[in-house]
Order: sequence, then structure tokens, then C-alpha cells
Amino acid sequence: MRPDDSSVHVTGAVGAASLPLPTNLRNLSGHARRWPTVTAVIPTLNEVENLRWLLPRLTAVDEIVIVDGESTDGTVEYVLTVRPDAKVIVEPPTGKGSAMRTGMAAATGEMIIMLDADGSMDPAEFDSFLALLCRGYDFVKGTRYGCGGGSDDLTGLRRAGNSALTWLANRLYRQNWSDLCYGYVAMRRDAVDRLRLESTGFEIETEMCVNAVRAGLRIAEVPSHETERRHGESNLNTWRDGWRVLRTMVRLRFRGPLEPAAGPAAGPAVRPHPAEPVQLDWQAAAFSRTGTE
Repeated sequence: MRPDDSSVHVTGAVGAASLPLPTNLRNLSGHARRWPTVTAVIPTLNEVENLRWLLPRLTAVDEIVIVDGESTDGTVEYVLTVRPDAKVIVEPPTGKGSAMRTGMAAATGEMIIMLDADGSMDPAEFDSFLALLCRGYDFVKGTRYGCGGGSDDLTGLRRAGNSALTWLANRLYRQNWSDLCYGYVAMRRDAVDRLRLESTGFEIETEMCVNAVRAGLRIAEVPSHETERRHGESNLNTWRDGWRVLRTMVRLRFRGPLEPAAGPAAGPAVRPHPAEPVQLDWQAAAFSRTGTE
């Protein structure tokens, strides 16, 4: 998939180097070409029935990190039976954001894919996300509104709320996102520290997006189809979590850009193909709009 394909929307700052593509292993599609090492991070809380569908489909990842919120339905026991190689972390159920941050910190793969345990996100779509990371993008987010995407799960209220929040995020951060509140995300592991994530709940999906802009990461959207949760009830609360998303995006807008973490001086950035479309970086675009430079 080419980043300038009409189904791929690209934003962010230029400067990421492409990752090498080893050729001695197989990927999801069975081809000889293989991505660099990949970690799947999955927060769980009483999801054993959904994991019966999901885990057998994670054959192409190098590492699985399960962050479990003290499930009582045998989730951890099932994971270790089916995937004894999985890294399982059990912690109190303080929220999706807390679990995702724990999982990202524990990941060792060069690329990290975040997905829900409820079976609504299809691992067959991994290739679309990983291809763009290999082309030099730092952060790739799924969209249910791109060509080929969709959702069987969104209610009318949630769809309207997501559209309104996405519109506001685009105004605040000078982006052209089509879907803000969707947690199917892939990123380079070296981007995790640059995101400076703090959220504990569902608003972490928004915090990842806006902090990727604030950190000057190169961002792309790819189409994704969300199915209904396969078993059980979602912990999402439309009004409560919608308010937390709104508060997060507005609060972070006025904190300014994220400075790079202190560390060894980085070498010169390798730019992708010059024909690839990009937007202005965070300071040039978002701050020039308000005159707060």
C-alpha cells in the first residue's frame, strides 16, 4: 500500500527513517516478506470468550502482551494455555488507558499494535498498518470512515458524538482526521516515550492522536472495519467517556508542543520520498493559527 494512495490519509512532520524489511519469515498474508518484530498489546477484563476468537488469529506477531484487570472468568488461564509464550501482566482494573500504557511499556517489538480484546478489530488488517510504519511513519491510526472501512457497532448517538469530537480536534490541531475515537493503532516502539501518555480511561485514544501531533510524529490513517463485540458488554459509557475525550483534547491544545525527551543526540533524519503529502508541523500549523508562538 502506498502512503499517497487515496485510501490513506497522511499528516504530521517529516523526518522518520524507514525500517528494514527482513525477508526470511512469513507475514499474515503468507508472503515471504516479513515486517520487523511486532508486539500486539491487548488490555483484558473478563474477555475469555472473545479471546477464543482473537488469539488464534495472532499467529504473525512476535510478541503478545496481555494486561489483565484481575479477570474472574479465567481469561489469564486461557491465555497461558493457548499462548504460553504470551507476556501476561495482572494489575488492578484502573481503566483502559492505564492498561494500554502498561502494555506499551512492556513491549519489546520494533512495532506495537494496540487492539481491543472484544474481537471487533480484525488482525487481518495488520498489514495495512505495518506497511506505513515501514515506509517511515511513526503513528498509524485506523479509521472507520475511510474507503473500505466501516462499523457494525456504532450507535447513532456514538456516531454523532465521534463526528463532533473529530471536527473539533481537526479545528484545534489543524488536522484532517476522519475518525478520532477509535483505538486500533500501530506505532514504532521508539515513539512511545515521545507521546508522554497520562490518561487512565478511554480518552487515551484521543491523547495518543493529539500528542502524536504535539510531538511532531508522522501520522497516517488507514481504513478499518469494526465489527460488533463478539461476547459480553462494553465498558464504554458514551456520555462520561465523551466528556473525558473533550476535556483531554482541549486541555492538551493549550500545553503547546511536546519537546523531545532528553537523551543521546540523534543522527540526521532520513526523509521519505519527497512526493509524499504531509501537513505543516505542530508549531508551524497549530500555533500560527492562534498567534501564540
